[in-house]
Amino acid sequence: MKTVMLIGAGGTEMLKLMETPDPILKGPLDVLVRIHASGLNPVDYKLRRKGGFYPNRFTTYPWVVMGPGVVQAIGEAVTKFKIGDEVFFFNGGMGGDEQGNYAELTVIHQDYLAAKPKSLSMVEAASVPLVWLTAWEALFDRYSLQAGETVLIHGGAGGVGYIAIQIAKYAGATVLTTVSSPEKAEFARSLGADHCINYKDENFVERVLELTGGKGVDVCL
Repeated sequence: MKTVMLIGAGGTEMLKLMETPDPILKGPLDVLVRIHASGLNPVDYKLRRKGGFYPNRFTTYPWVVMGPGVVQAIGEAVTKFKIGDEVFFFNGGMGGDEQGNYAELTVIHQDYLAAKPKSLSMVEAASVPLVWLTAWEALFDRYSLQAGETVLIHGGAGGVGYIAIQIAKYAGATVLTTVSSPEKAEFARSLGADHCINYKDENFVERVLELTGGKGVDVCL
């Protein structure tokens, strides 16, 4: 298969297109996926760049952690997916023992896969998993956000923030968010934010207290 390998710390010249052996199923719950897109996050370029932002996590694997694709083969005990299913995932890369996703094929345990939403293209789906998991873990695994509560989401137009707004609104929360421009405020409102605070123009703490009648918020992300 074609694979983009990171051969050393540095600029983009350290990314090399190579031919590598196709991965194979190693366990009964493994799934072979043909990758259609690779999602890049800030952590990916920080890992790559000269100086070693994460020196203990350096790897020569194709290290990108996110990707969507189509199931090509399944292990004998796989029950959640079948050949031909469209999936997306966060798996491998960043110095772990598993292959990342800057390649044509990868093998993933079925528990680390999810069905790709039909409303998303493969390219769009490649941008979702890490920010979605970050927002979900913060709001629901760590806090257990409930309907009727109020949440302040900093950076509502950012990668995690724009997802957090949507899932907080879906859960029935009132959403306050900080932004840095009118354009970003308009974007955040389009996602469901109830109140947008431009922190460049006003003190967000004072504005939050004003908006909540002095109570404050239940949780801040």
